[in-house]
Amino acid sequence: MEFKVPGQKPNSCFKIKEALDKILIRDRPYPDQIIVACIGTDRSTGDSLGPLTGTHLLSLLPREVKVKGTLEFPVHATNLKGTVDEIKRNFTNPYIIAIDACLGKIESVGKVTVKEGPVKPGSGVNKELEPVGDCHITGIVNVGGFFEYMVLQNTRLYNVITLSKSISRGINLSLKDYLKKAQYNTVP
Repeated sequence: MEFKVPGQKPNSCFKIKEALDKILIRDRPYPDQIIVACIGTDRSTGDSLGPLTGTHLLSLLPREVKVKGTLEFPVHATNLKGTVDEIKRNFTNPYIIAIDACLGKIESVGKVTVKEGPVKPGSGVNKELEPVGDCHITGIVNVGGFFEYMVLQNTRLYNVITLSKSISRGINLSLKDYLKKAQYNTVP
């Protein structure tokens, strides 16, 4: 199941919420723990979508939802495997929502994809890293296909922040609603 929504419109967060709601309920109605893994680095503008989103989520989400990957403590290529191992070690049966930036076609820049299954971090820059997540949300921050590292370095911060706000608000709306339903056992 995959949903593509515009990520820079005023109602984008509601579209992201709707997509995540459908995937969450279909995948696993009662996870023991929800973890949002926000992948990327603050050393590259285009790749900072994950840490920016994680930082926004810390102030939005209830404490029972764990956030890994912020501007202060990013989850990136160097520590990704260790972070995934830590999650597996410390949490029983977690449901992981992975967030990452990606590159795409020019007409897709600014769109958000919400999809079942793991994200493959680093694939936009030809790195093979461990897949992460039960579902994932990616924001298309710039055009891919050539000089990917340079493109990520020269991505407009405004675009990344706008996508980050839409994604974090959408996740917040979805998980607050989901956790309330789960508390009263009304998740289908």
